[in-house]
Amino acid sequence: MIKMDCLGEICPVPVMKLQGVADSIRRGEEYMVVTDHNCTVSNLEAFCRARNFAYKTEEVINGVWEITVSANR
Repeated sequence: MIKMDCLGEICPVPVMKLQGVADSIRRGEEYMVVTDHNCTVSNLEAFCRARNFAYKTEEVINGVWEITVSANR
């Protein structure tokens, strides 16, 4: 799993970081985006739906989310 630490970064930076690697994500690979901005969560989820990526969002501590992204291809 590749971890992308986006703590302290506001949108659209985390989405742009994921977009930068999106074409290289293959089936079985996982990327974890860690963020502390709730607007980033909804934007990343929308990005994943648009790209047909599987994703799982978990608030690991109050105000910090881990979004695990994997390809369905």
